[in-house]
Amino acid sequence: MRKAIQRITPFLWFDDQAEEAVNFYVSIFKNSRVGSIARYDEEAAKASGRPKESVMTVAFELDGQEFVALNGGPLFKFTEAISFVVNCETQEEVDHFWEKLSAGGQEVQCGWLKDRFGVSWQIVPAVLVEMLQDKAGEKSTRVMAAMLKMKKIDIGALKKAYEAAR
Repeated sequence: MRKAIQRITPFLWFDDQAEEAVNFYVSIFKNSRVGSIARYDEEAAKASGRPKESVMTVAFELDGQEFVALNGGPLFKFTEAISFVVNCETQEEVDHFWEKLSAGGQEVQCGWLKDRFGVSWQIVPAVLVEMLQDKAGEKSTRVMAAMLKMKKIDIGALKKAYEAAR
């Protein structure tokens, strides 16, 4: 029986690091795996300028979410206009994903980082979203002010700002 098709699959264009990036991502996320690998045949290699038999695409899953990585050459680069949000329940999860994904990359602001391949990620504790949606506006304002001073999100500092008495 055929597996149900995922309706939307993120497709990531790399210069020539697709397989390296996939192995990196799969090593970080639980319940992840490398799927099929397609290689450039002679005709596709001529059309793309990529070496024959080099990796063209790598299908993979991160925590059950399907992705495809392409070695398409240097024409396109990643920007912050697209990012992947990693929802976390604990500070331990935030620390894990932050440490692993930012290694060799760039820590940005407010839970954002760029990995060593230039892909943007947001490492977000679920409690942050809850605090920012609090009906008591002064609480969410304090949380926002605290978050704006952070690179990696610190749940303890957010809770302290949230619970601070005026």
